[in-house]
Amino acid sequence: MKAGLVGYAQSGKTTLFNALTGLRKGGPVARGQVNLGAIKVPDKRVEALAAIFKPKKTTLAEMRFVDVPGPAGKGSGLDAEALRALAEVDAFCLVVRGFAAADGTPAEPARELYDFDAELVLHDLAIVEKRLDRLRKEQHKGTGEYHELERVHAQIDQGRPLRAMSWSEAEGKELAHFGFLSRQPLLVVVNVPEEAAAAPPPPEVEVAARDRGAEVLSLCAAVEADIAELNPAEQPEFLQSLGLSEPARARFLRAAYRLLDLISFFTVGEDEVRAWPTRRGDRAPRAAGRIHSDLERGFIRAEVVHYDDFIALGSESKARHEGKLRLEGKEYVVKDGDILNIRFAV
Repeated sequence: MKAGLVGYAQSGKTTLFNALTGLRKGGPVARGQVNLGAIKVPDKRVEALAAIFKPKKTTLAEMRFVDVPGPAGKGSGLDAEALRALAEVDAFCLVVRGFAAADGTPAEPARELYDFDAELVLHDLAIVEKRLDRLRKEQHKGTGEYHELERVHAQIDQGRPLRAMSWSEAEGKELAHFGFLSRQPLLVVVNVPEEAAAAPPPPEVEVAARDRGAEVLSLCAAVEADIAELNPAEQPEFLQSLGLSEPARARFLRAAYRLLDLISFFTVGEDEVRAWPTRRGDRAPRAAGRIHSDLERGFIRAEVVHYDDFIALGSESKARHEGKLRLEGKEYVVKDGDILNIRFAV
């Protein structure tokens, strides 16, 4: 599962990508092309479990990001490479400029959001109209697919993204193969100047984001790049001077995690304490498959104790004695903070 980072020229998107992935300013990330990066997701629960088990290795959950080339400017649409890259991610993080450009051009973050979303809607409209035309020619106007696509067409023909529609699980599965871009979750990141690093997003962007079914947060990419280059011991004083309690990187990652509808479960032991991302609503075999495909294929049972119960009781033996550590089968839906031990046979 990965998110695509996209934005117009001069938005600071690549600066933010470098800061998020730990690359230094002026590093190897190439502008104007697709770049890949992985980011560890901070989780204090992993630290607490590691303090108890003292494992040889501690591993945080990881998110993958794609730095997608955006439109060069107003009026220039997404090119074929960018559209292909967007089609391969599970959510979009749109970086919009919240500061005056070098030539004095004022910021228009809400307009950038509407322009980007319009590109996605036009992409989807072309797909829908082509498919509806074919269904009409083949005399399939009475099918469920035709009626559902008519509903989709009515939405995007008004310039409205599909993420703002309500979808049943069955509808979502039926239409998934079309690869609609405006249906993907969207996080709008307003890149603001340093003096506004601790301020909330501009009200007009919050209104625009709600209108488009998107989430929004603000940060200063240049500040985040500076923080990433500081020694960890120096970071708190620098953050305090800006009125920040933590790097915006942490807020961004939490928002992106929610955007992808991810939760974390844990595996623990003397060898490793590790957080694993999985989709909210995944059953135990699917979550086990995040660890290794053999665990999903040969799944028998999962020993489960929730992190809160484990920490309160202090050990697996006490959790078992209190009935908080239990065996769950294939229909168990994994919860955020579950500690799992998978029983399997292949």
